[in-house]
Order: sequence, then C-alpha cells, then structure tokens
Amino acid sequence: MLHIYRQITSLTRVRPFVIAQKREEAERYPFDAVTVIGKPATHFLRRIWFKQIRDKPWQISRRELNALIRVLENEGARLLHIYFGHIAVHLLPLIRAWGKPSVVSFHGADVMVDLEKPAYREATKQMLEAVRLVLVRSESLGRALVEIGCAPEKIRVQRTGIPIEEIPFRERVWPGDGAWKFVQACRLIEKKGLRTSLLAFAKFTGTHPQSTFTIAGEGPLRAGLEDQARALGIGDKVSFAGFVSQNELRELFYRSHIFLHPSERGADGNQEGVPNSMLEAMASGLPVFATEHGGIPEAIKNGQSGILVSEGNGDALARALLNAAENPRALTTIARDGASAVREKFEQSAQTRKLEDYYLEAIGHARHPERSEA
Repeated sequence: MLHIYRQITSLTRVRPFVIAQKREEAERYPFDAVTVIGKPATHFLRRIWFKQIRDKPWQISRRELNALIRVLENEGARLLHIYFGHIAVHLLPLIRAWGKPSVVSFHGADVMVDLEKPAYREATKQMLEAVRLVLVRSESLGRALVEIGCAPEKIRVQRTGIPIEEIPFRERVWPGDGAWKFVQACRLIEKKGLRTSLLAFAKFTGTHPQSTFTIAGEGPLRAGLEDQARALGIGDKVSFAGFVSQNELRELFYRSHIFLHPSERGADGNQEGVPNSMLEAMASGLPVFATEHGGIPEAIKNGQSGILVSEGNGDALARALLNAAENPRALTTIARDGASAVREKFEQSAQTRKLEDYYLEAIGHARHPERSEA
C-alpha cells in the first residue's frame, strides 16, 4: 500500500526494516531492508483448522514464530510495528513471546470484520491487551476500539501522511456549458459508496446531460457497477478507468471538477478511517462531496472544506451537487479550504514526526505527546 510505503521511507529518527510474506513490484517501491518469510506449506491446512473447524482466527505456527524472532534478534530490533489489526491477531504468539514492545496500527477495514464472532472478538481483545500502543487513522476508529475493549490510554491518533509538495494545488475553471467532470478513485468495494455515487450522478445528468463521471480503481463490484450505470441510462457517461498510476491519477484529478466519495458502513462492519484518495483530491484543489462516515468528518468541515451528506442517500448527494453547480463560486472557496485542511492536519513530514514520537514512547525513550489533535 502506497501510504504505508511512504510512511516507512520517510522515517529519519529510527531505522526501519520490513518483514513480509512476499514482495511485489520492488522496482516501483524500492527499499533494501526487506526480509521475506514465506507462508509454510501447512499454512492452508492451518487456516482450515482454525477458521472452519475451530471457528477461531488462525495464528502463526511455532516454526513461523521462531523464524520471526530470529530475524528480529539478528536485526537488533527494539520495536515491532504490525500493520492492520487482524494481522496482529494472527501474530499474537509473537507479540507474547518476543520480549520487547509491539505496536499495532488500525486503518479502518480491520476494526470490525468478524468481530460478531465471540472467538474473534476475544482474540482481538487479547491482542489489544498485549501491545504497548494502538495507532489509529482517525478518532472514530479509536472510539470503535474502545467499545471493543481497548484501554483508551493506549490509543494514539496517527493520520495518513500526504506528500503535499507532490500534489500542488490548482484552481479549477468551472464549466460554463454544463459539462461537469466527476471523479472517484478507490477500490470497487461496498464501503466506498459507489452505488450511491452512480445514483446521484444519474440525477445530476437530468439537468446537466453533458457531464461525465470517471471511476478509477479495481475491485469485485466492477461488473455490477457497470450494469447499474447502464440500467440508470448513464452507461455512455460513466467510464471505468481501472487501475491507474499515481501520475495518471493526479492528471485525472486536475482534469476534473468534483471528487465523490460517499462512503458507508459495509454489511460486514467494514468502515473507513480517512480515505487517502479523498485527501489527495482535496490537496490538488478538487472540492469533495462525501458522507458523515467514519473519520471523514475529521478531515472535512461540512460547507467549509467540503460537502457531507448522510450515508447511502443518493438523493441528498444529488441535491448537493445540483446546488453547487448553480453556485460555482462557493466551490472555489470549498476547494481552497479543503486544500488548507489537508496541509494543516495530514502533511506527511508532520505525521512522520508524530509516528517517530510514538515509537520512542513505546520503547520508553520519551513521554507520550498530546493525544488530542493540534
């Protein structure tokens, strides 16, 4: 994940190294200090044993545990940072056996999935008790973890870092002919609210038929979304760009007028922290229309740095878009304030310093900084 790569490679006060099960696209994401410990031949059977027979989250084997500890000891590691809460549950034997502190970071999708099952909830609570600190992408995720049973004093908010200098702000020129260009960039999964985006866009085109909507990203919902666009009569106005590079995505942002991201809670409890693509769109100067979901209101003040509507409400989103098209001067103000909000709360170097502070706190070299946002 790009935001994790950015985080690791921007560290200066600590020396990071990475342990992974596999490595892909090494040329695109260059980093020398990587040790790969592949899945053992028995991994598939262990998953079946834990998940289908015992109905419990699987955990690493003794052989995997010993291999991981050897790497940590050979590297002289003083702290283990585990990305994603459900991965930390799998690594609970390592957290307990290794004699040094561990921290875990939650990003959104890893907070509530499978926690309706008692064994999964209990394993998650045990993991939260075992780690030294719990890093969360948003305050809303922190509140969700407290409800699960995490001690509030362990939680630290550590935002996604956005490289502002790589995404210069550009003022948009609003269309005089009604040919508005919309964009959404995300994985094509339920919590991204793409069905709501299509419903709202279809209503918008009733007044502005020359408008277009580009959806960048891949995911399991693509075929269904293409069917929905055709059924709504907007198949010729909606383009599915698939996966695009960072440079291509930014050029798409600069060619567009409005960014949509009406996130919603998935049926499995999956929710957002603060969407990275949304933050990058704001930094570029795109006004964002999103929802009062997860950590989004922590990045957007409704009516000031973006527009927020209730989850799953295509009619409300359409009304907000139509109102904006009638008053494009307000969009200019929203775009400027949105970019300022990202600079203030999500700038990468500041978030990197905060992460390093948390690392030093966890190993006992510093008192914890203020948990509240500056």
